[in-house]
Amino acid sequence: MSKEQHKRQTTYMARRQDVELQWLLVNAEGQTLGRLASEIAKVLQGKHKPVYTPHADTGDGVVIINAEKIRVTGAKEAQKVYRRYTGYQGGMRETPYRVMLERKPTFILEQASITERAMPDSIHAESKMLRTMDLSFITALPVLLTLRLMGQIAGYV
Repeated sequence: MSKEQHKRQTTYMARRQDVELQWLLVNAEGQTLGRLASEIAKVLQGKHKPVYTPHADTGDGVVIINAEKIRVTGAKEAQKVYRRYTGYQGGMRETPYRVMLERKPTFILEQASITERAMPDSIHAESKMLRTMDLSFITALPVLLTLRLMGQIAGYV
């Protein structure tokens, strides 16, 4: 065999400017929190694409609708607590899951995607989470039609 026939195959490394950003519409109604959060994390990282490169930001954007209708399994609805610290002594604030679901339903998905280790802590994690859009306050059909007409939605989950 000649030298040309023995050319080395190289692994494709995607660059951000080579990857086209698409938007995926996610309906959270009736979905389980952890399973949906891991799927959202995969889309934000770009692991659903064949051109996934770990060190490059190749992910897509996510539009979330019906986040207030997400469900959790077991006794998590009564037992799960979200904690934050104000920075002052004794400044630990706790918010139960039910209260957080009423106040900020998309915060629950964001926390599950980032802090529960669905997405790795990297320099791209914050920029990936900026590509989530909450459209829970609008009914799904007009948003879906508007974004699909604009050509921004790749699929519907």
